[in-house]
Amino acid sequence: MRRLEVWGWIVVAVVLCGLAIPWFLWGDGTVVWGIPLWLWWHVGWMGVASVVFWVFTQRAWGIGIESNSTATDSSDEGNSSRASGTGGERQ
Repeated sequence: MRRLEVWGWIVVAVVLCGLAIPWFLWGDGTVVWGIPLWLWWHVGWMGVASVVFWVFTQRAWGIGIESNSTATDSSDEGNSSRASGTGGERQ
């Protein structure tokens, strides 16, 4: 199931990247409310990309990078290094 989720997010990223440039609007001089249509495309695309990224951060941040066991182990190590004062921060 996790692998399917990774591939799903990869497909979403590729589609978003593919739609970033409105190839089909090249050479189109249509103006809506004083702004070229291709610019409206970018405004809409940025809104969609923002919503998709927000959903990604809420549901799948770290997917494909961290495994569940590694994330748990690393968080325990981070807590112990902070508690002992050996986290590498200047004092």
